[in-house]
Amino acid sequence: MSALLLDKHPDGVAILTLNRPDIHNAFDDAVITDMIAALDDLNVDNNVRVVVLSANGESFSAGADLNWMRRMATYTEKENLRDASILATLMRTLNNLSKPTIARIHGSAYGGGVGLVACCDIAIASVHTTFALSETRLGLIPAVISPYVIAAIGERMARRYFLTAERFDADEAHHIGLIHQVEPDEITLDKAIDKIVTSLLAASPAAQREAKKLIGAVVNRTIDDALILDTVERIARARVSAEGREGIAAFLEKRSPTWIKP
Repeated sequence: MSALLLDKHPDGVAILTLNRPDIHNAFDDAVITDMIAALDDLNVDNNVRVVVLSANGESFSAGADLNWMRRMATYTEKENLRDASILATLMRTLNNLSKPTIARIHGSAYGGGVGLVACCDIAIASVHTTFALSETRLGLIPAVISPYVIAAIGERMARRYFLTAERFDADEAHHIGLIHQVEPDEITLDKAIDKIVTSLLAASPAAQREAKKLIGAVVNRTIDDALILDTVERIARARVSAEGREGIAAFLEKRSPTWIKP
């Protein structure tokens, strides 16, 4: 049984599914390597507009596979450095994907599973989902996922949940900024994702790529002359781009832009 499934729909939506339900979709170095390869392929596939990260079974992801953790415990620091770099590459690849990403979350998301959620652009969970940054209970720290989780929940909440490793529910995850939306069950979860996908497919793919770059360029920057000039240059380039001109023309002519499939 493949640990990772990929389903590409004709409308441009690709669903990447963790498929290790018997161990709550825990991942090891092999699964991580496969995910990196799949994401790299999706990133350069012009037919793919949106990527949904999903999971089969009772859980979204329990984080690291226990057998992988046993192996890591026997590694030297140098071997662990190389091993952790693989996970870091996955998180960076998912976070920096040029296509919009949606995390479809249910059951539980622990440790590295929380990292996957934080790396997605949009995260929606069933109300029954539980979350935990459980590393400190194992004598570890959520180091590799920390830049993305802290970007989502902020330093103050990280001080609590990184240290206590306590579980929290979907409403709390929404409150602290880890997820964007909570749905009462998996049926409404899918409907909510479909609605967001429809919105994403209506927008310019080139503009979405540039919008993601814009966020990275602006966040935590001082508003000074250099930043203002950067934003001015970005909108100027967007206005003269092919999709920028097509979008304005379509709006003025009261028609759909060419990137929307009939």
